[in-house]
Amino acid sequence: MEEEDIEITSREEQEEALVALIEHRTREVNNLRHRLAYTKNQLDDAEKRLKDSESKLARLRGQTTKKITNSDDDNGTVAVKKERRSNSPIDRNERSYKSNKQSKTELVIPAVTPKISRSSGKGSVSEVAVSSVHTSSVSGGKSVKSKIDQQNVEGKDKGTKRKFEQKEHQELIPLIRKSSSKNLVHCQSSNHISSQHKRKLRSIALCPANDQLFATSALDGLVNFWKVQAKGSSASLLNSTDCASQKQRRWPEDIAWHPEGNRLFSVYTADGGDSQISVTNWNKIKGVERVTFLEDKPHVKGIINGIVFMPWEDTCFVTGGSDHAVVLWREQDDEDKWKPRPLHRNLHSSAVMGVAGMQQKQIVLSAGADRRIFGFDVGAGRAEFTHQIDSKCMSVVPNPVDFNLFMVQTGTHEKQLRLFDIRLRRTELHAFGWKQESSESQSALINQAWSPDGLYITSGSADPVIHIFDIRYNLNRPSQSIKAHQKRVFGALWLQSIPLLISISSDLNIGLHTLMK
Repeated sequence: MEEEDIEITSREEQEEALVALIEHRTREVNNLRHRLAYTKNQLDDAEKRLKDSESKLARLRGQTTKKITNSDDDNGTVAVKKERRSNSPIDRNERSYKSNKQSKTELVIPAVTPKISRSSGKGSVSEVAVSSVHTSSVSGGKSVKSKIDQQNVEGKDKGTKRKFEQKEHQELIPLIRKSSSKNLVHCQSSNHISSQHKRKLRSIALCPANDQLFATSALDGLVNFWKVQAKGSSASLLNSTDCASQKQRRWPEDIAWHPEGNRLFSVYTADGGDSQISVTNWNKIKGVERVTFLEDKPHVKGIINGIVFMPWEDTCFVTGGSDHAVVLWREQDDEDKWKPRPLHRNLHSSAVMGVAGMQQKQIVLSAGADRRIFGFDVGAGRAEFTHQIDSKCMSVVPNPVDFNLFMVQTGTHEKQLRLFDIRLRRTELHAFGWKQESSESQSALINQAWSPDGLYITSGSADPVIHIFDIRYNLNRPSQSIKAHQKRVFGALWLQSIPLLISISSDLNIGLHTLMK
């Protein structure tokens, strides 16, 4: 009898060991599959960049050959003038830039539109690339190769922006809450560096032209510019700029990059006649002031809570303030001139906490402490829809892939995040959130961000963790939480160029979290 018991126990132990081994090897296989898929995507992107470079080289060689032919019949000056007015595919692409956004290679072509020439005057990353095409097309030989290499570097720096603008609408709304299992994002490693700020951090923003450049702002009035190093394991400080307001020496309440990636905009307060918007040229240029302040002051009182550039063809941004106002600022023909136009001042009965723009239509979203969300049609000059919810709103973030989907942060515990479809009136698609251990109050300084594929949301917390939500998961809690800092986490942003999350915290550190999905 004892021998039988021993034999059964031995079989059970062996079975448990084998089950554990199978689980371990299943995870190992899944991880390798994810790595293989990621490597394949990287290979596809590299092949596309190679083909793009080859086609540029072929076009430039064709231009050089044409110039040599023309010079046999005319003098060199006439040939250059003809080339600038030629009907080559490159010039035709530039003229059709505003009507066709499928490619951003137009940033490095000879014919320069007024908007691009303004930016290149301010040290835009497109400046060297534009001039390189003129030079290489005349010089030929080694010059062509060197300028092509320089062009490829510029194109690589702006790869993220091209991908963002080429991305087409994808239907993600049917996937919401359809899965009972968690699709985890695996964090391989976390590294922390000092933010170099002396007071509490306030904001972080990724450069839209190259998401491995980012900026941080803090209560010390400084804006620090960073570059990711070593595939995300570290970051180097490029420069630190004093961006405190002119009169009251206020810190930036929020920051946003210009779409061309050469300037950073900061917002302050409307009290005391102080400056409301500053523009920082992050790459210092001789003879150009590092920080300038816009003269117009359309907000009448209180803090300006948010600034966001609109994802539209015309360059413009929107600000929302404690004076209940939402203001649209359009770029003018003159350099660094922006004309503000209030979209509405009376729709909200309390502070506007967050603003955003929709991709498929010129609609500005605003979320207020009055528990209301408005979608304002800029073309029609009226509110297209209103949502009233059960708690104050603190931010709004559109999905980067599904252009009908947006998220709103609220003050309701365990239901802080809400999903909405812009086509459905007064309909909430999903509500989810987290429990807070450190504090019962919900801070408007906690921010959220979508993953590049639009399936995940990261959120900061009063606790020292990053919460990650999978919108396909059918429960109303995080699909996972990552221990990220020693104190409260204000937010974490996803990079598109490499699998990395960058977080900021009240522990004055920047977190670099390498991912593998």
